[in-house]
Amino acid sequence: MLPRDRRVRTPADFSQTLRSGARAGRRNVVVSAYPQDPDAGPLRAGFVVSKAVGNAVTRNRVKRRLRAAVAEQFNGPLRGHPGATIVVRALPPSGEADWDSLKKDLDSALSSALRKAEGRRRTAVTSP
Repeated sequence: MLPRDRRVRTPADFSQTLRSGARAGRRNVVVSAYPQDPDAGPLRAGFVVSKAVGNAVTRNRVKRRLRAAVAEQFNGPLRGHPGATIVVRALPPSGEADWDSLKKDLDSALSSALRKAEGRRRTAVTSP
């Protein structure tokens, strides 16, 4: 489970990240990443799993798997992105996906979205 300070919890944070963040999609997930000032706090993650994924049991299993995969990333590749906000949206095929394919899609989409987000932030900082 992610600590409380590492979770996206307010609707405003979700909508800001989904609207303004850089997006990367794969077969099972779509990841939106919104870079903020590194002094804004720790990296935070939120999850969206709709009823299109499956019944309650399936949705909860997908959420648990996504949380576990993101928690692994917090101590690894995501360590270099303090202050960023990430929202992971599960797509309907994720209900049928096994752990390996779900994790592979998540890792790929995360790195792509964060790379795009950092590029946007650099251009925004260097532009007059």
